[in-house]
Amino acid sequence: MDLTSWVTAFVCAYLLGSIPFGLIIARTKGVDIRQHGSGNIGATNVGRVLGKRYGYVCFVLDFLKGALPTATVGAWAGYFHSANQTLAPLDQATWLSIAAAAMLGHIFSPWVKFKGGKGVATAFGALMAMWPAMTIPALVAFAIWAAVVRVSRFVSLGSVTAAALLPVFAATWASLGGSRDDAIAARLGAAWPNITVTFLLGAVVVIKHRANIARLLAGSEERIAP
Repeated sequence: MDLTSWVTAFVCAYLLGSIPFGLIIARTKGVDIRQHGSGNIGATNVGRVLGKRYGYVCFVLDFLKGALPTATVGAWAGYFHSANQTLAPLDQATWLSIAAAAMLGHIFSPWVKFKGGKGVATAFGALMAMWPAMTIPALVAFAIWAAVVRVSRFVSLGSVTAAALLPVFAATWASLGGSRDDAIAARLGAAWPNITVTFLLGAVVVIKHRANIARLLAGSEERIAP
């Protein structure tokens, strides 16, 4: 992908990611979601304030605004590959930058004064679209998220746990891929952009949840209904 194409794709991914679907959905019901619940415009708060159905709609839309630009660039640039192949590091970094752009658009949306949600659904959609390098790690992280939320009923705890473990899953999957003749260290070395960026994305999610972490430690975090 040449520089002009990359810049265009990055900007488009950012702008698509920046669409504040949670705010829009709530506005159709006459509600400013920023003034209710946690004040967040993400799916969890939408579901808490407006009901689960609207939360699910918001989650799907936030998921798609990460998945669509990432999948489009992957198909256009020929990044999709079989499980026993590894993209060149530059291609990995280029593809991941599109995923990151969508997530950053959600977190720092120009339509809400560069504020936004916490990026979990959008990042999940973007990583799921990166077949197969990040699809499997993202699915495992989602399974961890679902298990933690089911047991604790804290969405924030599930999100932080999944985000913290995501780079571990990415490294594990990378160690299983590539040529069978390659040593594990070589496989990990070839996948360093995936591992590094998932670590950074996970760190961003954890940082965005710092208020939730403080409430969890204080015992004041709100649980979701069973």
